[in-house]
Amino acid sequence: MKKKKTAGKKPIARTRLIEFYGRDCPHCTIMEALIAKLVQETGAKIEKLEVWYDDKNMKLMKKCDKGCCGGVPFFYNEKTGKWLCGAVDYDALKKWALD
Repeated sequence: MKKKKTAGKKPIARTRLIEFYGRDCPHCTIMEALIAKLVQETGAKIEKLEVWYDDKNMKLMKKCDKGCCGGVPFFYNEKTGKWLCGAVDYDALKKWALD
């Protein structure tokens, strides 16, 4: 699999990184700045899927979650199968995205 290169940034393997979130969720709002920082620093792409008002996205979240979290924000890395539950610090988010 080819790796995406960004100028002066560590290459990011192309994988699907997903943030499942709820509209107006205060914990999801807290994560927005950290996600923006991660994207800026690494070039990572995080697909945002709203689950409170979208049954299709909720179904996918439940499939990825497997009963481990049950809430939002829920971050899932399709390449590694690793996930994060709730608002986390920047280092945890970056490690999850780059593993």
